[in-house]
Amino acid sequence: MKKILIAMLMTAFCFAANAETQQDKMKTCNADAGKKELKGDERKAFMKDCLSAKPAPALTSQQDKMKTCNADAGKKELKGDERKAFMKTCLSAKQEQPAVSQQDKMKTCNADAGKKALKGDERKAFMKTCLSSK
Repeated sequence: MKKILIAMLMTAFCFAANAETQQDKMKTCNADAGKKELKGDERKAFMKDCLSAKPAPALTSQQDKMKTCNADAGKKELKGDERKAFMKTCLSAKQEQPAVSQQDKMKTCNADAGKKALKGDERKAFMKTCLSSK
């Protein structure tokens, strides 16, 4: 008896939850049909399509990354091989590294040059390569 009662309550809860989302969908579809000033058969067809439409699935992280990379490539107006190379690099990037300021680079390179006890031209050459590589 308890099992039947629990099953009935769960079914009622599911219907109530679904009805709420269906009501929201109805409101949205009605508003959209009103904006488009649809009447008669056009409105019926629109409402049928709108109410039967399933919500768009949430983007996965890879899809989200693809969307971002595509937008960036579009902003840069890349075409052909340049676009392919950019997309490959962009999509394969694991995580965006925070930008290192020039001052931070300088501090790190100075510390490294100090540890190596570099002086004169050796230090200049080291600093040049160090600052350009990081």
